[in-house]
Amino acid sequence: MPDKLTGTLAQAGVIDLALLLYDNERNSSNLSEAKELVFGAGVIFMSETTKQQTVLGTNPIIGMDFPDPDVIFADGCFYMVSTTMHFFPGGEILRSYDLVHWEHAAYIYDELEGTKGQKLEDGENIYGKGMWAACIRQHKGQFYVAFSCNDTNKTYLFRSEKIEGPWTRSIVEGWYYDLSMLFDEDRVYMVHGHKEIFITELAPDLSGPKEGGLHRLLLSDKDNPVLGLEGSHIYKINGEYWLFNIHSLATEWRRVETAYHARKLEDEFVGGDVLNFALDDRPDGFAQGGVVEGPDGSWHAVLFRDNGAVGRIPVVVDVKWETEETVAAEAGAAKSTRVVFTAAKEFETTDFRPGYEYAPLYGSDDFTSPEIKNFWQFNHQPDLNLVKYGEGSFKITTGRISKDLENAKNTLTQRMHLPMSTGEVSIDGTELHDGDIAGLAAFQGQYCFVGITKEDGKYYAVMAERTEIKEKTEIEGPLLRVKLQAEFGEKDQAKCFWRRNGEWESIGPVHPLQFKLDHFTGCRFGLFCYSTKTCGGTAEFTDFVCD
Repeated sequence: MPDKLTGTLAQAGVIDLALLLYDNERNSSNLSEAKELVFGAGVIFMSETTKQQTVLGTNPIIGMDFPDPDVIFADGCFYMVSTTMHFFPGGEILRSYDLVHWEHAAYIYDELEGTKGQKLEDGENIYGKGMWAACIRQHKGQFYVAFSCNDTNKTYLFRSEKIEGPWTRSIVEGWYYDLSMLFDEDRVYMVHGHKEIFITELAPDLSGPKEGGLHRLLLSDKDNPVLGLEGSHIYKINGEYWLFNIHSLATEWRRVETAYHARKLEDEFVGGDVLNFALDDRPDGFAQGGVVEGPDGSWHAVLFRDNGAVGRIPVVVDVKWETEETVAAEAGAAKSTRVVFTAAKEFETTDFRPGYEYAPLYGSDDFTSPEIKNFWQFNHQPDLNLVKYGEGSFKITTGRISKDLENAKNTLTQRMHLPMSTGEVSIDGTELHDGDIAGLAAFQGQYCFVGITKEDGKYYAVMAERTEIKEKTEIEGPLLRVKLQAEFGEKDQAKCFWRRNGEWESIGPVHPLQFKLDHFTGCRFGLFCYSTKTCGGTAEFTDFVCD
């Protein structure tokens, strides 16, 4: 918190919340004296007098599907948790030292309940469900991650002394939609809900609601015909309680960030809209996320926005606390406090680890490591008895008959990214059975794939849009190299290729990609194999290359 504002939040009696759009006349006088250094996706400015380094970032910060972010600053860096839906391992936490460059830090769990839906068994699945909108906090030296799971209708709480784990799991009685945890001295609360936002005090052991504890309605937006309040994030800042949510404008689809505050949890929360803004290429606004103070006293919000087929991607917004004279001193205070969200295309943040080499969130794989690389996740909980990773290849053996790719177990995925993702891989189908299909997919609800199939002992290169084979060409043997190129932005589309006589040839039509609520996730690369006639066939993947 800036020195001039120290203590002012505790004195605030009312809040004046104002919309502040991007200021095209940003004060650049400090930058004119700066030394410019290129640093990854951002630019570092170093003051010649103070030697303090500042990163100038650009939005979006991560052109990949990391929705519903919550962020904290702890132990010298920022940690962000994101929704991982039906992918396993789940509950991914990212780490950054400057809010611009992010890397994988940890997964919270390898499995949750092992239900038939989570394991893709007996025709059940959890597409569009699973782990949603987690909250991350650190309290008295321990990390907490909590979230609700809308296929089990349970609320999970994970705890660890280290961000890398091990994480221990417990169940919190009740189901708390888009929850946010508040540790307030020796009391703990959940703020949660959709359209109606409630606060529920938890028992000291965090097992469920505290008997006789606080439980009340904080905000109501139930008459909103488009999207009511959700995505709660609550904080205690300089003695006051601040609650951030998002909802849509009632007159059109456009997400708007709200901020309300109160001196006591029993008081009325006062506030309104604080961010009604969109970047030039997307009109639908910014969605929920966490608010965080860095060690230099600057404040930011890490939110997300819809971005078509690539998914829901994070952005950083400047958050400023200001004081102003009250128009009427009805609250008995000489000054009031307001929070202003500045939705700039660019933002500034201090870099706390100059020169740090960040681990990538996506990448190529030669499959020589005995451990699956962190940027891979399985579609649903895998059966690891049917896969083999390492020694230069990734193998999938089928354990049952599957009607299509969505029903195939052990599909290995990684996120695609803006503005274009290209991936290629070699497939050895020597051990496929007749009716088996293996390949590389642009995986989401509106999927397509390119790969290899075996019919009557012969091998074919195929391209399919969902279950419809669009092109099939006989090949000489079981070895095939395929490529898939996905373009995002004005054209959400994928193109498929296979390699013949040392040259790439297109196969099948250009395929339109689309983000839909059926999967509720951005497009991913997927390595897969499934059987349509007899199970037990194996596909071997080698030399996956992507950019």
